[in-house]
Amino acid sequence: MPKSERERIHAWPVDRADEALEALARRSRLATGPRPDEEDAQRPATGASDTRSVVDDSPRPSPDLRDVGLGSWITDVAERLGLEVEETETPHSEVADMVRSCGPALLRIPPVEGSSPAVLAVLGSRGNTVRVLGTDLQEHRVSVAAVAARLCRSVEVSVSPKVERLLERLDLPPRRVARARTALLEERLRLTRLGGCWLLRLPPGASFWHQLRHNGLQRDLVKFLLTYLVSYGLVLLSWWTLGRGALNGHLSRDWLLAWALILVTLVVPRQMSTWSQARLAVGAGTLLKRRLMQGALKLEADDIRHQGAGQLLGRVIESEAMQTHALTGGFLAAVGALELAVSSWVLAQGIAGWFHVLLLVLWLSVILPVAWGYLRLRGSWTDERLRMTHDLVESMIGHRTRLAQERQDRWHDREDRYLEGYLTSSRQMDARRAFLILSPFVWVLIGICGLLPAFVSGRGSVTLMALAVGGVLLAFRAFNKLARGLSFLASAWISWRQAAPIFQAAARSEAGSSWGRSLSLQARGTTGSAAEPPPPLLEAQDLVYQYQGRARPVLDGCSLQIQPGDRVLIEGPSGGGKSTLSAILTCLRKPSSGLLLLGGLDRHTVTPDVWRRHVVSAPQFHENHVFTETFAFNLLMGRRWPPGQQDMADAREICRELGLGELLERMPGGLMQMVGETGWQLSHGERSRLFMARALLQGSDAVILDESFAALDPENLHRALGCALRRARTLLVIAHP
Repeated sequence: MPKSERERIHAWPVDRADEALEALARRSRLATGPRPDEEDAQRPATGASDTRSVVDDSPRPSPDLRDVGLGSWITDVAERLGLEVEETETPHSEVADMVRSCGPALLRIPPVEGSSPAVLAVLGSRGNTVRVLGTDLQEHRVSVAAVAARLCRSVEVSVSPKVERLLERLDLPPRRVARARTALLEERLRLTRLGGCWLLRLPPGASFWHQLRHNGLQRDLVKFLLTYLVSYGLVLLSWWTLGRGALNGHLSRDWLLAWALILVTLVVPRQMSTWSQARLAVGAGTLLKRRLMQGALKLEADDIRHQGAGQLLGRVIESEAMQTHALTGGFLAAVGALELAVSSWVLAQGIAGWFHVLLLVLWLSVILPVAWGYLRLRGSWTDERLRMTHDLVESMIGHRTRLAQERQDRWHDREDRYLEGYLTSSRQMDARRAFLILSPFVWVLIGICGLLPAFVSGRGSVTLMALAVGGVLLAFRAFNKLARGLSFLASAWISWRQAAPIFQAAARSEAGSSWGRSLSLQARGTTGSAAEPPPPLLEAQDLVYQYQGRARPVLDGCSLQIQPGDRVLIEGPSGGGKSTLSAILTCLRKPSSGLLLLGGLDRHTVTPDVWRRHVVSAPQFHENHVFTETFAFNLLMGRRWPPGQQDMADAREICRELGLGELLERMPGGLMQMVGETGWQLSHGERSRLFMARALLQGSDAVILDESFAALDPENLHRALGCALRRARTLLVIAHP
C-alpha cells in the first residue's frame, strides 16, 4: 500500500503487525502492564524509536505474508500476550457490517496494484465511523465506508472493468450510476468471502474478574443496584404520598395526581433495572459457559478416566444448575439486602424506633446459623442424590452384566441403602428449609409484638404507628427475598463443588514457549560445532508409568530414540503398554518418571499444545471419535476450519489414496456429506481410514498409528500403509504380533 493511502486510514505495515497487536491489546485493556506510549515515556532517551516490549524476541517472518502465515504469526503474538485470536471470514456484501462490529480486531489490508500489504488496528466503532489505532499510538476516526472499500478493492479489481463497461452500455442517469455499480459488484461477488480479520479477546481461562470488567459487567451491576434502589425509593415515596394524604384526612385531587406522577416516573428506572439485570445475566452466563467449556477441554484424560458415565453426567447437570442458581440467588440476595437496609431505616423512624431495629438484627442473627446448617445439610443431601444418580446410570449401562452376575433378590439392595440415606438427609434438610420459609412470617409476629407497648400506652402519633407497620411489612418482603436468594446461593455453592475442577482447569497454565508454530525440530541442536548432529526427533529415557490403583507400572524403564524419517514398528501383547507409550509420546499422558524430549526440548519447554502439533496420533478405535458433522470437518478438524481450497483438494487426494474414493462418490454430498452421530453411516474400516487421514492431513513431524490397520482387509491395508509411508515424515506403527 502506498504510504499516503496507508496514512489516510492509519494502517500499519504488515511487518509491524506484532506491534499493532500489542498496542491494540493494551489500549483495549486486554493486556496488562504499561502501554507502549507509557513505556516510551519511562524509557531513557537513547534515540531508539522502537516501541516493542512483549514481542521483542518474536521470530519475524518475511514481509510477503499471506493470510495463513500472517494468521499464524498473529496467533503466536497473541498467545505471548495471554490473549485469544479468532480468525473470521466475511461475505463481500457484509464487509461494512463486519468493520462496525469487529473491534478490537486486526484487519489485513490486501495489496493492490503492486502496493504492499498492511494491517488496520480497529478499536471499535460509533455510527458510521470506526476508531482505529495508528502507528503514532493515537486513536483516529475513519469512515466505515472508506475501510470497507479498501478491504474489497482487491477482489473488486478483477470484475470492475466488466461492470464499468456494462454501466457505459446501460446509459444510466448519473445519480443512479453509483447504486447500480454497488448492486452489480455485490451480485458478481456474492459468493466471495474475505478473510484476514482477527478478532482479539481474552481467553476463557483468563481471570474471571478481568473478563467481567472487560465486558463491562461491573458497570451493569452498578447500574442494576442504583436503578433498583431508585425504583424502590419511588415505590416508598408513592406509598408515603398516598398514606400521608389518607391519614391526614385530606386526600385531595392534587395528592392523587402526585401519586400518579410518581408511579409514571417509576416506569423508567424499573425498565432500566430490568435491562441491566438481563444484560448482566446474559453476559455472566456466556462467560461462565465459555469458561466451563474451556475447562472441560483442558481436563487431563487421567483426571476423568476413572469416572463413570453417571459421574460425568452429574458434573454436566450440576454445572448447568450452578449458573442458574448463582445468578438468580445473587440477584435476590442483593435485592433482599438492599431492601433490608432500607426497611431498617424506616423502622428507626417509626414509633418503636431503634427497638424495632434491634429486634430485626436479633432475628437475623437467628436466621443466619439456621441458613448455614441448611447449607451443610443440602450438601449431604446432594451427595446422596448424586450417588444414586451415578449408581443408576452405571447400572443401566451395565444392565446385562448385572443380570448375569447378581442374584435377582439382591438387585436392589444397594438402591435401598442409598434411598434410606437420601430420605434421612431429606427430612433433616426439609425441616431447616421449612424454618427459613416461615421466618418472614415469624418476623411479622415479632414486629407486631414490638408495637404492642406503644399501642397499649397510646404514645405517639398515628403517622409514626403507620410508619412502623410499613417498616415491618418492608422487612417481611426483604426477608422473603433474602431467604429465597440464600436458598439459591446454597444450591449454587453445592453445584460449584462439582463444577469447580472444570472451572479451575480452564486457567491451567502451560509452561513453555508459545512460539512452537515456528519451531523447526530438525534444525535444533546446531548451536555447537557445524558437524554436531541434530538431536533425535523423539527421545525417551527410563520412562515409567503406573496407573492409579495398580500395584505394578505398565511401563518400567522404557527408552527409545526416533530420528527424523524413521519408520518404526512396535509390537506386543494386549496390556503390554503400547497404547500408553503412544499417549505419552503425544503428550496426552505424563510419565510417572523418566525423561521425554521432542527435538531436544522437554515438555516444560514446549507446551503440550505445541508438542501435539509436531507429534500427532490416530488412537485406537474406542478412543477416537467421529463427530456429527460433515465428512470434511472430521477430516480437517486437526488442520484448520473453515478449510481453504487447497485443504479440500488435499482431503480428496488422501481419501483416494486410502481407498475412500468410492465412498465419496457414493455419498450425495461428497466431502460435505453429514456422516451422522458417531459416524453410524461409516463402516468400521472406513472409520479407521478416516482417523488415519485426519492424522496425516495435519502435516506434523511424526505420526503415530495405534492399531489403525487392524480392521482393514489385505487390499485396503496395502493401500493405507503405502499412503502412510509416503505422507508421514516420521512414522510409528503400533500393532499386535
